[in-house]
Amino acid sequence: MLKKTLPAVSIVAAAVLSACGGGNGGMDAPGAASPKACDIASFGSLDLRGASIKLVEAVPSGSYQPAGSASALTDLPAFCRIEAHATPTSDSSINFEVWVPQAAAWNGKLVATGNGGYSPRLNYGDMAYAMRQGYAAIGGDSGHSTEDMLWGVGHPEKIKDWGTRSIHAITQPSKQLIAQLQGSEAKRAYYYGCSTGGHQGYAEIQHYPEDFDGVIAGAPGNNRTRLNVEFLHRFLSNRAPGTNSPVILSAAKARLITTAAVNACDALDGVTDGVMENPRACTADIFNVESLQCQGGDAADCLTPAEMDVARKIYAGPRNPRTNAQLYPGLPVGTESGWSAYWGNTEPVRADYWRLWTFNDPQWDWWTFDYDRDVQFADTVISPLVDQVNPDIAAFKARGGKAIVYQGWADPVVNTVDTIAYYEQVRRHQGSQAATDEFFRLFLVPGMGHCSGGTGTANFGNQGGPSPVLNAERDILMALDRWVEEDTAPDRLVATRMESGQAVRTRPLCPYPKQAVYSGTGSTDDADSFSCR
Repeated sequence: MLKKTLPAVSIVAAAVLSACGGGNGGMDAPGAASPKACDIASFGSLDLRGASIKLVEAVPSGSYQPAGSASALTDLPAFCRIEAHATPTSDSSINFEVWVPQAAAWNGKLVATGNGGYSPRLNYGDMAYAMRQGYAAIGGDSGHSTEDMLWGVGHPEKIKDWGTRSIHAITQPSKQLIAQLQGSEAKRAYYYGCSTGGHQGYAEIQHYPEDFDGVIAGAPGNNRTRLNVEFLHRFLSNRAPGTNSPVILSAAKARLITTAAVNACDALDGVTDGVMENPRACTADIFNVESLQCQGGDAADCLTPAEMDVARKIYAGPRNPRTNAQLYPGLPVGTESGWSAYWGNTEPVRADYWRLWTFNDPQWDWWTFDYDRDVQFADTVISPLVDQVNPDIAAFKARGGKAIVYQGWADPVVNTVDTIAYYEQVRRHQGSQAATDEFFRLFLVPGMGHCSGGTGTANFGNQGGPSPVLNAERDILMALDRWVEEDTAPDRLVATRMESGQAVRTRPLCPYPKQAVYSGTGSTDDADSFSCR
């Protein structure tokens, strides 16, 4: 395999890139008529915009284990792997990779993939998923190289790269690299990500609508500052004032609440299957956490008054004490089993968002947090760099863009209610349900946790949930491609529940506000026994 380094190429003043196919894709000048060799010499005449090539290598078909990965990716076509570096500003440093299937294995399209949390790790699994379907795949480190958040201190442009700009910064030169290698521009460009990846998808829709023909955004952490307010609120709600441990409500007791809630509300959707179709129907008159109050002393199957108080605070969510405005929705019933993952240990989850990025104070004490003054300060200092909450996405619609958003109802990280709230703001801007359905659809997944997993049918080509059947009815990327190419909107997605590698149930996922309704006949484990209403 050839591994060489190409000196940084100069940035030239070039004409606007062609808008056909994949938005602003393509090359600064007419490309070659035939594919080139997977060799660094093939890119010698290419002028990239704010980027440079670091390495080019040919990877044979079969298995490939990226550096630093614990396991190998399998069932891959032969591909050309390109390492590159983007610098949209003088303080930016974004490393990225482009994987291009060779010869007839390329379907002529590309998929850019997102990141997770604040990590610099490329999502190689998502890149492999896209490439197995024939797409060229793109992934980047979002502009930093360490797992901590120290890299953002004193570097607002790096924070903006992570929170807003990095996908755009790597997508434009990637389109050029693909066009140079293959001799033609990618005819379609898609984006695929979950969590922070969903956040990045919203950044693309809101700020760079020409980049992608279609966007898949799962569990989008787009309301980032308010999301971190909730993490802080969850930590403070579960400790005695001024102390950092131990917790009042244990993980085991939180799971007890979920079990009781599902037992009480499971059948509301007409099917008893251990999953609530719509947890918002599980109202207090049907299930109330106070029904679990211990009648004697503390026990494993009941809640003490202090434990119930913690649950009530988390359900209520954080509010501004002066205006009583809801800062972020309280977590819905059915998420309790996952609360412990984000209520912190000896400090709040994402404490450095406040300590380092917002207040720049290594000694910051979270017990002094003011939900009025400090939130307003964060809205001035950090929110403009990272929050993606603008519901006016008419430009994305006007360019013909399509978006599929998905979210698990049992997600204990990104609140489904907040994802719904953004969707409803978009709908208000569009003026009607029909106008929104033309280009923007939200699929809520009963029982699914963060991006994947849980008790429901959670495999439909989502991140971490590969579908056992690859077609446009059951794989979300194929559904997006069909929507863009054929203007066939996804009126449902068929999701599968997998147990020990076997499919045991299928169920339709319906575009919000519709829900899956049992017909009254047929197996409740068969998607065809349900309709979206």
